[in-house]
Amino acid sequence: MVSKIRSLGIKGIGGYEVSVECFLSQGLPAFDIVGLPDAAVKEARDRVRAAIKNTGLNFPVSRLTINLAPADTKKGGTTYDLPVLLSILTVSGNIKQPSENCAFIGELGLTGELRPVRGALPMALAAERAGIKKLFLPEDNAQEAAFAQGLSVFPVKTVDELLRHLSGEALIPAATAPPLPESSGITADFSEVKGQENVKRALEVAAAGGHNILLVGPPGAGKSMLAKRLPSILPELSRKEVLETTEIHSVMGLTSRDEPLVRTRPFRCPHHSLSASAMAGGAQLQPGEISLAHNGVLFLDELPEFHRDVLEVMRQPIEDGLVTISRSTGNVTYPAAFMLVCAMNPCKCGWFGHSSGRCRCTESSIKKYHAKLSGPLLDRIDIIAEVPALEFSELRIKKPAEKSEDIKKRVNAARALQRERFSPEGLDCNARMGQKQLRSFCSLSPEGEELLRLAFDKMGLTARSHDRILRVARTIADLDASVEIQPFHLAEAIQYRSYDFREPEARA
Repeated sequence: MVSKIRSLGIKGIGGYEVSVECFLSQGLPAFDIVGLPDAAVKEARDRVRAAIKNTGLNFPVSRLTINLAPADTKKGGTTYDLPVLLSILTVSGNIKQPSENCAFIGELGLTGELRPVRGALPMALAAERAGIKKLFLPEDNAQEAAFAQGLSVFPVKTVDELLRHLSGEALIPAATAPPLPESSGITADFSEVKGQENVKRALEVAAAGGHNILLVGPPGAGKSMLAKRLPSILPELSRKEVLETTEIHSVMGLTSRDEPLVRTRPFRCPHHSLSASAMAGGAQLQPGEISLAHNGVLFLDELPEFHRDVLEVMRQPIEDGLVTISRSTGNVTYPAAFMLVCAMNPCKCGWFGHSSGRCRCTESSIKKYHAKLSGPLLDRIDIIAEVPALEFSELRIKKPAEKSEDIKKRVNAARALQRERFSPEGLDCNARMGQKQLRSFCSLSPEGEELLRLAFDKMGLTARSHDRILRVARTIADLDASVEIQPFHLAEAIQYRSYDFREPEARA
């Protein structure tokens, strides 16, 4: 006799349907699981046997073969504990075959309680696509999975509770998804930052267009403080972005019963000692930092201290918004549409160009410090803003600075213009413009053409940096609600690329 239970698995950050088949035959007692299971799946044998016995049911003394189909896809984790248990109970006659429109996932405790699993939301979305109408899973995962539309999600505490529901003795009420919050709850505010108005303006432009930005300045100037307040002026996540971001964090086990969704834009701040694999992803094909920052901010403090290979793996994802990881165990593609925000000192000691004259770095050491950053990487940064050391008088200003709430209103207005402009193409910000959009929306007056030509020749710009200047200029014009890019919009965009990494004596 063979039983079949529908379940789900995770590959990368996407879910897929898995059929758990059980065959009971005569012979010496045995319990085999096939279908490319990993160690955690194989260990389900002991958890399932104990859970069945502790629920008060008889475990069949026969030869059991469990097949996880499709058999050519590697299965991992503890997701299949519950469907394996149900397939055994069905084939042994303890319960009736569950309906074809039901699917089951969950880890088992030895006493029969259900424990949460990773990737509940992507598996629920896969169940919806597969036409499954009822999904049974651990109670702690229920609210997260309930955001998938088109199916009913049932939170299960124990095996006994589930069996009583399936028999019709005591029905489990379906879970409902909590409403998306209206406010982000971010407490860090730009009003807490003294001075640095030019840098705040640069961050406002970056937020309005989704541009990458690099902050350069001495220690204690406020680079990290400013960067950590950037999420407070970014637009709220849309429903689509919430689900996309939550899928990635769910697979990594970063969601919980109390926080089933990623409600604010991610702000990832990895230490400079991380590896290239941790940045791009790859260990067991899991997402890396650039994917965890999807729809949010990736902040790299002390940029030159990162290993060269770690920085270089970001080059293609910055352009494409995707990262593809290929290993011997398979390959996956993750989303990686993030804002790159970096901070660095002007030299190794950090005080080059300061009026105190405390810098003792030589010209060659400064060039060597800057040489850690490749030209192709710097070419992918839209805005470079100098963060000067604050004067005593600026620190003692009593008048409060502009609040993040007020800056965010201007950012939202600019983003609204961009969404309306790019609605046929499906883009959401100026930083994602391609060549077609640049030709259509970034036309310049004769005066602007001449200004850009002079900047191109004098600054030694590349074709990529030429396009990035146009994208930033378009954002600055959007902040002014201007249909056309004016010469002063273009001049401000050019100014954001005027920092010279090649000649330290030019900035002394």
